[in-house]
Amino acid sequence: MQQPKNLNRLLRALSRQGLDVSYDNKVYSICLNSSLKENWQDADAQTAEVLLPEGFPVEAKALKQLASLANVRHPQGGCVCRACATPDFHPGDSGVAIGSIVETAGMVIPAAVGSDINCGMRLHVGDLSIEQFLSQRDRFVELLKGDYFFGTRDVSMTATTAGAMFQHGIPGWLDALRDKPTGSAANSDFEQLASECDRTFLGGSMNGGVKWAPEELVPNDGLVRDGGLGTIGGGNHFVEIQVVEEVIDRATAYTWGVRSGQIAFMIHSGSRNVGKYIGGMWRDRACEAWPKTLKHPESRLFPLSVAANPELVSSYLQAEATAANYGFINRLLLAEFLRLRLRQVFGDVEAPLVYDVPHNITLAEGAGWVTRKGACPAHLGQPVIVPGSMGAPSYLLVGKGNDRFLRSASHGAGRARSRFDMSREGVDKTDSALGLTGVDCITLREERRIEEAPAAYKPIQPVIDVQVEAQIVGVVAKMKPVLTFKA
Repeated sequence: MQQPKNLNRLLRALSRQGLDVSYDNKVYSICLNSSLKENWQDADAQTAEVLLPEGFPVEAKALKQLASLANVRHPQGGCVCRACATPDFHPGDSGVAIGSIVETAGMVIPAAVGSDINCGMRLHVGDLSIEQFLSQRDRFVELLKGDYFFGTRDVSMTATTAGAMFQHGIPGWLDALRDKPTGSAANSDFEQLASECDRTFLGGSMNGGVKWAPEELVPNDGLVRDGGLGTIGGGNHFVEIQVVEEVIDRATAYTWGVRSGQIAFMIHSGSRNVGKYIGGMWRDRACEAWPKTLKHPESRLFPLSVAANPELVSSYLQAEATAANYGFINRLLLAEFLRLRLRQVFGDVEAPLVYDVPHNITLAEGAGWVTRKGACPAHLGQPVIVPGSMGAPSYLLVGKGNDRFLRSASHGAGRARSRFDMSREGVDKTDSALGLTGVDCITLREERRIEEAPAAYKPIQPVIDVQVEAQIVGVVAKMKPVLTFKA
């Protein structure tokens, strides 16, 4: 197997930064050397693995973040069992690299998920040709711009419905909504929404708790009008219209209702301000629970120990689940606005759900918990949704349950250039330089178009290929973008 160019020079440079790194067949193995370990950590350094396509950059900051995450321990009990990262691996702003997966025993790490709790992907397909869609494209776009950008959507719900949403996710919200329909969703096909819970990871329901929700969103009575619900969000979040360009695994695609030539729509969003609220709260609580006699870990990653604080661990998991339930509903509503407008413009289009899957979440797996930060669960036979940039194809995949990489796949291609780098003075901002030629991006802010341009991202094809080769996923279908909504 060919090694990366200048590999030995790279490994020496990483060693000077406190990282012991080795390379074998597209996998980098990383651990902290003794100079970076905390004084109270007397165990051997935990090694983490990163799968990277040949020619992809090896970013020292991201490697150090992953190695630090792999060596989080709690002095009163709890450790990391294994850690790895997917091929869209790159540094994270919160101290945890995007694409990180960590298995823990006896502890959870709130910062490993952060505040974009249950960010994830949702994919629908519809029996509408690209020609039919483009014939009414302008009317359709104007209607959705109202919903996504100008607040013409109506997400009002009763206090009972809001409480059920936070407590039980999609099934609870739907049952309460049936009792008293409100908002735009009152026009939805409730039977279809109920049946689609089977195509949502965990049924779209986790064990949440109303007490963890922002107080203004769970009043005792009356209507709740939430300005954040049913919104796309910033960063790399989007709603995209696509066309199924190619079906590779015909048997699986048939089972999932996917055919070549269909219109598809893909949603990438999460729990919005509720996730920020809960994630920020528990970042602070985990710090406050750290033993007062010990200095804070350099990584600023504070675990919660089952042995030391079992009630905090159970409370955190319930709080995270509360935000996750909200994230499931947020994606459902974004898709439902689109589906309702699709029917308004094009008639009776069923547009069923293919799958909805999170990629920022803590789940009970293995020895204790597996936390994924920008990594998609890829259990055996499970649908996996991996988007490209708005100028590149996206993929529907099937998980292979690869245990070496903790049954996880990438959640995209990964950034190649920061948003600051894309927008700074002197950068060539022509469409050709940014990869925006022929890209139909619907946004009210020109800077979003620039910050999220295809040139900001790594190529998607090597990311898919290396995971197929590693038996992490298999390719089911390939979709190409038609137009993208960016908030």
